[in-house]
Amino acid sequence: MSTAARTAYFDRTHTDDLIAFLSASPSPYHAVASAAERLEKAGFRQVAETDAWSAGTGGRYVVRGGALIAWYVPEGAGPETPFRIVGTHTDSPNLRVKPVPDTGSSGWRQVAVEIYGGVPLNTWLDRDLGLSGRLALRDGTARLVQIDEPLLRVPQLAIHLDRQVNEGLKLDKQRHLTPIWGLGAVDEGSLMAYVAAKAGVTVEDIAGWDLMTHDVQPPSYLGRDRELLAAPRLDNLLSVHAATAALAAVAANTTGPLPYVPVLAAFDHEETGSESDTGAQSPLLGNVLERTVYARGGTPEDRARALAGTVCLSSDMGHAVHPNYSERHEPGHHPMPNGGPILKVNVNNRYATDSLGRAVFAAACEKAGVPWQSFVSNNSMPCGTTIGPITAARLGITTVDCGIAALSMHSARELCGAEDPYLLASAIKSFLEG
Repeated sequence: MSTAARTAYFDRTHTDDLIAFLSASPSPYHAVASAAERLEKAGFRQVAETDAWSAGTGGRYVVRGGALIAWYVPEGAGPETPFRIVGTHTDSPNLRVKPVPDTGSSGWRQVAVEIYGGVPLNTWLDRDLGLSGRLALRDGTARLVQIDEPLLRVPQLAIHLDRQVNEGLKLDKQRHLTPIWGLGAVDEGSLMAYVAAKAGVTVEDIAGWDLMTHDVQPPSYLGRDRELLAAPRLDNLLSVHAATAALAAVAANTTGPLPYVPVLAAFDHEETGSESDTGAQSPLLGNVLERTVYARGGTPEDRARALAGTVCLSSDMGHAVHPNYSERHEPGHHPMPNGGPILKVNVNNRYATDSLGRAVFAAACEKAGVPWQSFVSNNSMPCGTTIGPITAARLGITTVDCGIAALSMHSARELCGAEDPYLLASAIKSFLEG
């Protein structure tokens, strides 16, 4: 499709807002806060899992750590009304601070980190890193912290000391990925004292932490025509942002009944297998859906009827064809940036898409007026997976895997088409409306 044809429906303001969302969301906890802020502006209100839920129309959401479930009950929705769910995840591969963070060697002060998720280790070398995450305080509350200053750096060994580096770089996760943050003896500077001061608390107030590194270089448009977007955490905050925008738009523009109850499920810990109380393998989403049915006067029979008609769109990043490694892609499937959302298929159920799901996805894109592409892995290359198969198996619902095409997935900084975020959000909005 020509640039002129694409520009006819491309809204750059959406991508501008995505850039703001990414900058404000260096950790899953910040991503949830950013999404909640947008939902609140759209009229949604937070409810606690420990409270009794009441019936009524409108938007609601629950937050549990780095996960958020939001839903909009339209007028006339009964307890048996099916759901339209968009599933995403808030976490990204990175380096996370260990319980005893202060370490060092040879006169350098360093921070002990653990590798989170599938990290291409070399992409974290020689980058200016900040710290972000959540502090658990002794009074039982939690506080978010975001340090966007160039605080840490993992220095690569100079080529003069590693003459074979261009023949193949091999990094030891324990020895070679420890960031530096100053000079002096280890006991001359406490990382947590520094973080506490930035968070406005004392170090004695802190009972625990979930802290991680992030690249402080801001997201930016790239290329002669600014047609690309270079940014951290596109996998998978781009989908979280698109789904949040779509759900907010559905809630704002709906004045009557809808055939479905639209739902956003933003899980944590997808990059490590989803096995946590906030991951897709937890009962969190199922419990929320069940409670919304019962809050509207439903029975177990109504719950079963609602789930039988439910469809989930699992939205996660996919691979664009790489111009320098095109032989590693499936020859008949070369998704391109700005070509629209991709439908992800794997017959071994690493993706959950089947022909019925494909029909739902194609109809949503057609209704939205956006193009879409197919993605299949090369048979010789292992295929990744998503929350899609997990959600399909846990809830027994039709599930479709989609996303947008990108390069450098899981890198500290990824690359996608600048138009695709808007196209994905438009397709998701159409899907949620049914």
